[in-house]
Amino acid sequence: MNSTDATHTLPHSEELEQSLLGALLVDNQSWDRLGDKLSASDFYSFVHRQIFGAASALLAAGHAADPITVFDRLNAAGEARGAETIAYLNKLAQGVPSAANFRRYCGRVRELSIQRTLIALAGESIEAARVAADPVAAADAIAAKFGELARRHVARAPRALADIAFERAEHHTALQEGRVAPGWTTGIPLLDRLLNGLRAGGLYILAARPSVGKSSFAESIALVLAGNGLPVLFCSMEMSEGEVADRAIANLGRVSYSALLTGRMDAVDWQHSTEAIEALSRMPFHVDDEPALTLRSIRAKARSIKGLKVLIIDYLQLCASTRRDGNRNSEIEEISRGIKALAKELGVAVVALSQLNRDVEKRGNKRPGLSDLRDSGAIEQDADVVMFLWPVRDFTDTEGRKILGLGVDKNRQGRLGEIGLDFYGDTQRWEQSTADIRPVAPSRGTGADL
Repeated sequence: MNSTDATHTLPHSEELEQSLLGALLVDNQSWDRLGDKLSASDFYSFVHRQIFGAASALLAAGHAADPITVFDRLNAAGEARGAETIAYLNKLAQGVPSAANFRRYCGRVRELSIQRTLIALAGESIEAARVAADPVAAADAIAAKFGELARRHVARAPRALADIAFERAEHHTALQEGRVAPGWTTGIPLLDRLLNGLRAGGLYILAARPSVGKSSFAESIALVLAGNGLPVLFCSMEMSEGEVADRAIANLGRVSYSALLTGRMDAVDWQHSTEAIEALSRMPFHVDDEPALTLRSIRAKARSIKGLKVLIIDYLQLCASTRRDGNRNSEIEEISRGIKALAKELGVAVVALSQLNRDVEKRGNKRPGLSDLRDSGAIEQDADVVMFLWPVRDFTDTEGRKILGLGVDKNRQGRLGEIGLDFYGDTQRWEQSTADIRPVAPSRGTGADL
């Protein structure tokens, strides 16, 4: 019987299952090529599940699996039906068209199994939605089940290192010829040099004390990326979407941020803000300001953006956890591990902002270090790059210029170092600074320090 009409029976193919089992009984080496791609539960027929389970157990133990040995194992387990079972096993072994097609049989049986699982999940989802007291929680749970199904069935077989090396050689050639870039530019040349740009699959932590400017700096990077055509999602759990938009307009239009907030703009400001909005309309820059996002919510939102390249999370400590043990370190560890897995799963660069412990404020030198990361050491462990922002000195000019230090203290694929940044608070612009960011010694004279 072979049918995909769900109104009569679930999708399956008895002939394919028979051919697969027959190929396995004829050529036991097929099992070595199978890996973990198939299990007994992937078979529709209960009898076929029993036969595959018995054959797999024999082969895993280093024994041969043929009609006689499989029958003996089934018989010992009380699952054989005498002559009828041995006859069916012989029929499988003798009736297989070709053992060479084992991989194709395996793939198709697995596809049908996934179809049946999808149908079952769809039915469960309908029932869960029907009785849900909290529709949002039900939606999260349903999305998680479908996500788990997808992850379970995208496992790749190991590859020969030589094949990978040849592919990398082609990539290296493309880099040398300028056909591809090492990574996506942040708009800060020295930072790009240290990081080799942002890379798909990487987790980048940007940490600072409150009100230092990490949200503004992250948004500035996002504007550069989106301006280069890269789809960006900015998950802002601290700022409203309106605040994110105002900062973007100030940055791109070089319009006074305070003037935007008060509406006290002159004709030039209005022209520049209009031009900034037009520029934003051409950028694939997406904003979400839902508070207390869970890992599931972040994953769902990231998946909703077609072709997403960069995900920015502002900030880690504002994320909510599904854990109920009250251990905040464990909760942050769960979130940190989850977003690292998400970066690899979706092939995106994740820039996650993080708070620092108060201890950094007690030191004379405000320069943070890895031990200052707040709530969990897992953040440092999971990150590919850890960066810190700290204030160096302020200026009293009309643009509200500040000099900040940016330190790269962990970098799996590049160098460590420090960079000076000029931040113009009135227009929310960030530029690489030529200033010396080493601490300034206390002045002994009467002049004002910078």
